[in-house]
Amino acid sequence: MTPLSSESPAQSDLNSNQFAVAPNRQLFGKVMTGLVFTCVAIAIIPLASILYMVIANGLGGFSPAVFTELPPAAGMTGGGFRNAIVGTLLTCLIGAIISIPFGVLTAIYTIEFSQGNWISHFVRFCTNVLSGVPSIIAGLFAYGIVVLLTGGFSAVAGGVALSVLMLPTIIRTSEEGLKSVPKTTRLASVGVGATNFETVTQIVLPASLPFIATGVTLAIARAAGETAPLLFTCLFNQYDINGLWQPTATLSVLIYNFAISPYKNQQQLAWVAALLILVLILAISIIARIVSRRKVY
Repeated sequence: MTPLSSESPAQSDLNSNQFAVAPNRQLFGKVMTGLVFTCVAIAIIPLASILYMVIANGLGGFSPAVFTELPPAAGMTGGGFRNAIVGTLLTCLIGAIISIPFGVLTAIYTIEFSQGNWISHFVRFCTNVLSGVPSIIAGLFAYGIVVLLTGGFSAVAGGVALSVLMLPTIIRTSEEGLKSVPKTTRLASVGVGATNFETVTQIVLPASLPFIATGVTLAIARAAGETAPLLFTCLFNQYDINGLWQPTATLSVLIYNFAISPYKNQQQLAWVAALLILVLILAISIIARIVSRRKVY
């Protein structure tokens, strides 16, 4: 039979040696790989330590009373923070109701209708600036336009502050979702007689919903743990919520107030509330990952 290769064994060894990695390069690769793993381990240490402290100090205080009772007065034992849980969900809901329409409509305009004009560039620049604004500035903004005008702290003011923080994330993820839809899909829709409005609302927007949902969940996860803007807007309330225009308790502000308290019971409740926020953010992040896996294009 005719051999498959006419190369001799010596020639094969010579050719393989030509593509072999030099020992010094192998050593350099191993050193850099070890350095990368070391840096990863160092980066994980703060996260692991935070998780350990929160779980170790907060897990023992979990009980049904945490979800059913009101915060205790100074020096009292027991208690919970049902009002803070409801207040956190309420302020996040108000923030989502305000930010989602503005964020999605802004993304639709910049991607579908502006066609790269100066307005879209200006909007993207403002979005980038807004994403870097400290959260306390958002609180001062809501304080000036809601608290001062209405004459009191309220859940609505807190929702407005959180909406400012949620808006950049929703805009960016919505833009990426709209960009993921192929241009040929838009052309095909227009080619069969659909208008630009019908193409966007019935074809492009439904296809980008996984990205939009991901952005919304991530924005809510960030807003749930904010404290500084709520100090200027919601303030705090030891009792149940009486209305949207009344001071409202939230988990983040409760943690801030109880963590600096000299009473052990309130400090324990602060750890429990921190663990609850951690679990809430983790659950929202998992939902975002699950939703982001569903891609139409």
